[in-house]
Amino acid sequence: MKLGARRDDDFEINVIPLIDVMLTLLMFFVLTATFDQTARLRVSLPQASEAAESEPEAGLTIQVDSDGRYFIDSNEVLNPNVDTLKDALVQIAGDDRSRPVMIRADAQTPHQAVVTVMDALGQVGFTRLSIATTPSKEAPKK
Repeated sequence: MKLGARRDDDFEINVIPLIDVMLTLLMFFVLTATFDQTARLRVSLPQASEAAESEPEAGLTIQVDSDGRYFIDSNEVLNPNVDTLKDALVQIAGDDRSRPVMIRADAQTPHQAVVTVMDALGQVGFTRLSIATTPSKEAPKK
């Protein structure tokens, strides 16, 4: 029986469990991160003096850029006529016509493009419409 000191020349750290933990944390943070859908499309909203009193509930978002292109929940509608817009709305929204619709139009968008979106929404049956704005630089006087 040998009672002397034991000598380990092969000292190593097992890093595989550490890599597993780091990959699990990375997947958790990537999957739970919130992604802002408006960051992909730069829209300069028009200004208004009155701010909304409360945040609207989650609904359908239609964006119109300065060139008059339409995006429904970050999906571009390729043909800018009313019939194509109606078909895209029916396909994306399904049968729920009571959900609110937020129209985010660029401040430089032609008025006809916004009217076309509102016309298509009305023909499909949506009644809860709102238009996104930014607060004006001047504070309202009360």
